[in-house]
Amino acid sequence: MPIFNDLNLDNWKESEIWTDSLWIISERDKSGKHDGFYHGNFVPQIPHQLILRYTKKNDVVFDPFVGSGTTAYEAESLGRHFVGIDIQPELIEHIKSKVDNKDYFSELITGDSTDKNTFSGVAEVLNKRKKENVQLAILHPPYADIVKFSNHEKDLSNTKSLSDFLNGFSLVISNTLSLLEKNRYLAIVIGDKYTQGKWVPLGFYCLNEAQKLGLTLKSIIIKNMEGNRAKQHKEAIWKYRALSSDYYIFKHEYILLFKY
Repeated sequence: MPIFNDLNLDNWKESEIWTDSLWIISERDKSGKHDGFYHGNFVPQIPHQLILRYTKKNDVVFDPFVGSGTTAYEAESLGRHFVGIDIQPELIEHIKSKVDNKDYFSELITGDSTDKNTFSGVAEVLNKRKKENVQLAILHPPYADIVKFSNHEKDLSNTKSLSDFLNGFSLVISNTLSLLEKNRYLAIVIGDKYTQGKWVPLGFYCLNEAQKLGLTLKSIIIKNMEGNRAKQHKEAIWKYRALSSDYYIFKHEYILLFKY
């Protein structure tokens, strides 16, 4: 049995864990507490797969961009503890109103994930729960300035330039590593952007920031973006736009898997 999950290799053929580097997901999982009300949240199948693959029951999953709570609900349903941060207090309160599993804690903190002081608070929470570290970190940041999520100055979706975004995101990774147990895993879920007639490879830039901090790249998973709400029921328009120009339509995002 791998030391980082509960997979029984005697019955490996029965495992629901995906092992290919291409994830084609036709539609988001809408079961349980997932409601999909928040623009920019990711499909629950992503944290579901990562949590199964890289944690055991009673491990702690961490998300510094908790958003509408997708990772929190998956951690709860799979029997993992959870700690999440978001800069928007209304989102934190929304998730708190929905998590209710008494066997596994979900600690939700309003704060700026680029700030070390926020992570001092997380360390205090872990200590209170008699936990020294987290075992898996899942980072799903804003895709730079594509969507403005709030009016908070420190919200990474409000950064003024690509370099400011990457500097801020690097701080989040660095702060996360202060909590992550050695030899465990960190995943970054990120897409690219297209602006002013050119493709901006955010995924590769973020990959580079993680590697500069000493993380070992283990996998690059490509997730098909079928059913993207921004393009839903507008496929013909997007195809016409692509044919009348010189670019291809976004159909993917990256899941970058690192070992600490």
